[in-house]
Amino acid sequence: MRTCWESFEGYALRALGRDFGERLLPRGLDITLCDQVFLIGSGLIWTIYFAALAIIFGFFLATAVALARASHTPWLNRPAGAFIFVFRGSPLFIQFFFFYSAFVLLPRAGIDIPLGFVTLTVQTSALTTAQVGGLIVLVLNTTAYSAELFVGALRSIPKGDLEAADAYGLTGFTRFRRVIWPNMLRLAWPSYTNEAIFLTHSTTLVFLSAFPARQQSGEAFYYARYFVDQTFNPFFAYPLVAAYFIALTLAIIGLFGIANRRLNQHLPREQRLRIRFRPQYLR
Repeated sequence: MRTCWESFEGYALRALGRDFGERLLPRGLDITLCDQVFLIGSGLIWTIYFAALAIIFGFFLATAVALARASHTPWLNRPAGAFIFVFRGSPLFIQFFFFYSAFVLLPRAGIDIPLGFVTLTVQTSALTTAQVGGLIVLVLNTTAYSAELFVGALRSIPKGDLEAADAYGLTGFTRFRRVIWPNMLRLAWPSYTNEAIFLTHSTTLVFLSAFPARQQSGEAFYYARYFVDQTFNPFFAYPLVAAYFIALTLAIIGLFGIANRRLNQHLPREQRLRIRFRPQYLR
């Protein structure tokens, strides 16, 4: 029977692959509570990886898509609207399967792009991995949802603020950076916090969809399901995953709350928007 320290050494980083811990996962009667705690906890490495990168890339892409959607130019507005509609209208689980099937059809050796004097080869083999392909799907999905939030915020910016910017002679990028963007973020931030929370929860679908788990590397729910299959006891592994995700949710609320206070620091205390956790049970 392993001690908790041996379980920590063997499984604390096991989610990164077989080179970072025990080559084989614990089986049957050899499974201890410490094995489950540390192995499921190691899966949070991928949860944080997917969530953090998807939020970072999705934030900037969503800002660009929202500006295009709010534009009066048809060749910007319509493609942005179609992108938002497709990714908000289709289930995330189906998106994982669709993109994996599309990535598998790409040439394994890569795609050659002739540039005249030189040919650039774009590697495509990594797209079939969860770490790259799954991340792309999450980025596109959160971009669509976040862009819709930002569009609503753009349309809610007080006209007085825009008129004041015009009166000061602010135009172009300066007007956007000093007036439009801060107001957009301030108005959308509470809802955007909920989107970040939902995205973090959605990372559990990556290794449960078409993207394969290589070298038995997976996130928290992947290992929880493994332990349930081995022990036939769902009353420890699943609540443990829930506890880990509750802790992550509280961390997100805390971090986004700091940013929210920064965005609203110019307002009187009684007018500042406070972040409240409102789970989106239906999307």
